[in-house]
Amino acid sequence: MKTRVAAAVVFLALNLGALAQSNPGPQAPASIVVKAAKLLDVRKGSYVENAAIWIEGERIKEVGHAAEVQAHAPKTAKVIDLGRATVLPGLIDCHTHIMARMEDTPNGYIVSLATKSQAFRALEGAYNARITLLAGYTTIRDVENEGSGYADVALRDAINQGLAEGPRMQVATRAIAALGQYNPFGVSPDLTNFPTGAQMVSGVEEARRAVREQIGHGADLIKVYADWEHPTLTVDEMRVIVEEAHKQKLKVAAHADTAEGIKNALSAGVDSIEHGHGANREDLEMMKSKGTFLVPTVGWVDAWIEAHKNDPFTPEQRAEGEAQFQKIRDAIQTSKSLGVKIAAGFDASTAETQGKNASELAAMVKRGLTPLEVIQAATINAAELLSWQDKVGAVEPEHYADLIAVEGDPLADITVLQRVNFVMKGGVVVKEGASSPH
Repeated sequence: MKTRVAAAVVFLALNLGALAQSNPGPQAPASIVVKAAKLLDVRKGSYVENAAIWIEGERIKEVGHAAEVQAHAPKTAKVIDLGRATVLPGLIDCHTHIMARMEDTPNGYIVSLATKSQAFRALEGAYNARITLLAGYTTIRDVENEGSGYADVALRDAINQGLAEGPRMQVATRAIAALGQYNPFGVSPDLTNFPTGAQMVSGVEEARRAVREQIGHGADLIKVYADWEHPTLTVDEMRVIVEEAHKQKLKVAAHADTAEGIKNALSAGVDSIEHGHGANREDLEMMKSKGTFLVPTVGWVDAWIEAHKNDPFTPEQRAEGEAQFQKIRDAIQTSKSLGVKIAAGFDASTAETQGKNASELAAMVKRGLTPLEVIQAATINAAELLSWQDKVGAVEPEHYADLIAVEGDPLADITVLQRVNFVMKGGVVVKEGASSPH
């Protein structure tokens, strides 16, 4: 009897071990060669004609002209011929809110927190992640989950385990804001346990505790709100957040729109300014000297204009809006002239904007960046901001085989990146609207 029980235990342990090691997600074939008419070298800004990429597992082995690459690749390699298509690295969005599908109404934020369970928010996030991947974004930096606890950590881990389909993710979890200075606003003070869009703090030690807690629960980066119409967190509060994050080799992103809020965040040592629409030249010179990234998030401005184009604004309101839009254009132009590092991020948070990440790229071109500069902001620059420059952002040996393909020339027409017809993530084809593999 004891022998049979022992044998059963060993059998069960071996099978459970095998199950634990199995990955339910799709696996990359051992060897693949992807061929296309053109491959964009995002570093040089030039095309490789009649290109091929040899992929082993989830990583790129060799890149070059098709004849040379195919001569080196195994004869048994699976060939995916994309015909006339142009291949680029998978795109990176550095400012997502993947858990958010909120109505663009005055009370939309409150309604979302009040009516959606954490489980439902997680399912929304999974859907958003899938459509973002299918849009050609194979990596995202999610800069806080808008009141969904640590659901972004769960989604990231589920994607990594193959349980859900989505981009590679870095997540900021709850973000940190000054008490009473972030959404939701207007909630009755009687509702003391009503959820908040960020973790609210007041004072240096509360800020220190919050960042330690978020790192302990799985944050890959920390997000702070340096302002909200006016400066909120103090320099000392942000400085201790940066100190704690940097000790763990994590970066800090700061929502900052006012000139003073931007200066405060930079003085505290943050790694990126998100939005930065009210930046003055002194702020931008400070960013250049510190090597701080700007993630300008201008696509939502165009989306907002389109959504509200028929609203009955007064002449004064229209003039005020145009002045603000001009300030944004000026900030981006000055950033470019000074050589501030720019990474792309769309800031989608509604059902209408999720999965439309490439709208940001067209909006950046409208503000005076070249198509190549914008593509670099969504590839090699973004990879540097994530400290993943050895993994993503370029079609190069040893990088993940994250590829997209489009019809047309993105250096001539950036909008072709809104019509991605082929997506590969880690050697696995997740979208294929071009030629069939053979």
